[in-house]
Amino acid sequence: MSWRELAELVTWRDLLDVGVVALLFYNLLLLIRGTRAVQMLSGLLFAAVLFFVARTTGLVTLETIIEKVLIFLPFAIIVLFQQEIRRALARFGRNPLMSRTAVSQVEEVVEEIALAASAMSSRKIGALVVVARTEGLRNYTENGVAVDARVSFDLLVNIFAPGTPLHDGAVIVEGDRIVAAACYLPLSSSAELSKRYGTRHRAAVGISEETDALAVVVSEETGKVSLAMGGNLLRDLDGTQLREELRERLRPEARRHGRRTPW
Repeated sequence: MSWRELAELVTWRDLLDVGVVALLFYNLLLLIRGTRAVQMLSGLLFAAVLFFVARTTGLVTLETIIEKVLIFLPFAIIVLFQQEIRRALARFGRNPLMSRTAVSQVEEVVEEIALAASAMSSRKIGALVVVARTEGLRNYTENGVAVDARVSFDLLVNIFAPGTPLHDGAVIVEGDRIVAAACYLPLSSSAELSKRYGTRHRAAVGISEETDALAVVVSEETGKVSLAMGGNLLRDLDGTQLREELRERLRPEARRHGRRTPW
């Protein structure tokens, strides 16, 4: 078949169809990269290959068993990939042309949070500050105490001071405002998270698994500062490192300064 004949058979609709499907699969792979969904997907692919081998080689019993199991595959996918599905739907609903915060607001918020984290770290005051990005956190702000105040060093330190009514739970920041305090977050059940980490760290990782938010956590036992994002925990940050990490992730267009600490 010549190129001219092939060009006559393939229309622009076919190319558009293939391009859209390829784009969807590409974004799906980006979405699950580095998560436990990769191992689950590998298991599903192995089951599919095993079913094909059983059918082609005439292994009737194995084929029947796998066929019966595959009937429940759609329900299994919904259960196993519920977090990834929820995250994908939220990502499709984003508008890349809109930004929640201006550049000046980002710089101010980053500076106030970094200063407060450093101060609480030196005093070994436990703290958990969640910074919303593109996904809303209304489900979590509603179970806390409404604040609606501008982000500031003094307010953050006072909220987490031991003995104050709001020191338990997390502070949630949206834009340049503290919208709520004493919020309770989902705890991560990840087996990769060390058992030496307590509730604050598991809550920080948990909210970063459920949403695209950033979570700054200060350990009450050691005073060390960590940053959770995408289910990962970047540990033992000083004030400068925390500023760089927050600035880079809250302002993607910002210029990277120096060498980044790897996740």
